[in-house]
Amino acid sequence: MSLSLVLQNNMIETHCHLDYLKDRPLEETLKLSEEAGVSTFITIGVSPKNLDTVFEIATNNKQVYFTQGIHPHDAKLYTDEVETLIKSRTSEAKMVAVGEIGLDYHYDNSPRDTQCEVFERQLKIAIEHNKPVVIHTRDADEDTAEILKKLSPKLARKGVVHSFTSSPELAQTVLDLGFYIGINGIITFKNAENVRDIVRLTPLDRMLIETDSPFLAPIPNRGRENAPFNLPHIVKKIAEIKEVSEKEVIDITTRNAKALFLL
Repeated sequence: MSLSLVLQNNMIETHCHLDYLKDRPLEETLKLSEEAGVSTFITIGVSPKNLDTVFEIATNNKQVYFTQGIHPHDAKLYTDEVETLIKSRTSEAKMVAVGEIGLDYHYDNSPRDTQCEVFERQLKIAIEHNKPVVIHTRDADEDTAEILKKLSPKLARKGVVHSFTSSPELAQTVLDLGFYIGINGIITFKNAENVRDIVRLTPLDRMLIETDSPFLAPIPNRGRENAPFNLPHIVKKIAEIKEVSEKEVIDITTRNAKALFLL
């Protein structure tokens, strides 16, 4: 991405795990990312042990916002006390969503019935407190669609299905329900034509950009720790697939993120 383009645009990193980054101090990562054109970061809550951490990172860095939620991997750790904490944080100005929540039947780190129960409980928190949701789904298309069809009509601000790798059918379902689709470095991978097909299917005005740092570093940085400063590589690939300018990708996805998360 050219320097002139960076200076003209401000990208929003809608999904990263700043507390997981190890390669350099957080302050340096944020500085490098801002130099790459990233103005705003959303760092994601995933487990009982990191809810406080992401809250503290956002509190201490004006350009960082946060979410609160329990990932399906840790659904078995969900308790009434955790739910009370998530609810209490919804009044914080910088808590922009309930998440990362959802279903993961690929690893089955928590029992599937527990995952479904915890997913629904957290969707109900978002409904009750007028927050959007950040959803993870893997190898669970049918149950994800069923739960969202049941509860999303009550969700005033909908949300995003992040790091989308599921079927075109689920993509169309969540788009029809009013959700955004989150796109990251997977679209640069050699064997990810199925995900590039999702980019072709998804209108730009229903798309968000993310890195999911420190995971899923895009080409040309495969094998390294990912970070928000890699977001321009994702923008470049989306622009190539959609046959539009990088500036248009940035302008529209930034507008989308501001509308969804009230940034």
